[in-house]
Amino acid sequence: MTPTGSTLPRRMLARQLRMLREKSGVSAEFARDAIGVGKQTLWRMETGQPVRLNPLFIERLCQVYGAGDDVIRMMLGLTEEAGRTGWWHAYGDAIPKHFDLFLGLEAAAKRIVTYQIALLPGLLQTVEYRRAMTWVDTPLMPTVEIERRMSVFAHRKVRLTGVDNLIAIDAVLDECLLRRAIGGPAVMADQLAHLASMSELPNVSVRVVPQSAQAYIGLSVGPFVILEFPRHPTAHLTEPPVVYIQGHTGALYLEKAEEVRQYQQIHVDLQRSALDEADSRSLIVEIAKEYAT
Repeated sequence: MTPTGSTLPRRMLARQLRMLREKSGVSAEFARDAIGVGKQTLWRMETGQPVRLNPLFIERLCQVYGAGDDVIRMMLGLTEEAGRTGWWHAYGDAIPKHFDLFLGLEAAAKRIVTYQIALLPGLLQTVEYRRAMTWVDTPLMPTVEIERRMSVFAHRKVRLTGVDNLIAIDAVLDECLLRRAIGGPAVMADQLAHLASMSELPNVSVRVVPQSAQAYIGLSVGPFVILEFPRHPTAHLTEPPVVYIQGHTGALYLEKAEEVRQYQQIHVDLQRSALDEADSRSLIVEIAKEYAT
């Protein structure tokens, strides 16, 4: 995997480049010609895709778009930030290619809202639960590579309990996933005890939709994650939320404001079907005891 910089600054820069070009009325073809790049490269620059960012290109585009000196300085500052590689790049091929973007967004997020129906959210999993699923996904992977992935996983989880850069997670879970013994009863008993413990943290909310809820909106929508980002000192640079939907062969990222709003409303509706935090914790503990017996 070739490091291509920090995800959030790259996306912020992309959004500003696109807005500046559209506001100036400059065509994409003219912009490409101004810096001597192809259609694909400019598209990557304007959509925040992994791409090498040349400060000279950014400065030239800003000049072509008629941006003032203050804006150019801001854009070059974002370019510098975007050039810093994230911690996960040190793990190289231990990161699945399609998961690199998600890790970058997760590392930058201040809050994660998630609904899951089959597996527990990654940040709330134990290592043994995670290892059991990794063996299923990649049964021929050497043990040493599995353990490298576990190291990445452990690094991600630090933000739930660390002192700096704490992340909040708001999880709504279907009771069915609590009753699937991933890794066997002993692993699942430990997993649910861990989940109950984590749910007591002030930055973690876990709510369970009980089987008694029968039909509810989550069954037709499916699992999703909403990533929310911290406010930037310059208000218009604040990155809007992104919806992440994982698939077997890749992932879908929804960024349009209306699409994000729909999923935010779905989350509100899911909460109406879920038990409150205290009752959810009691149910989790009860199921954990069933595995332990």
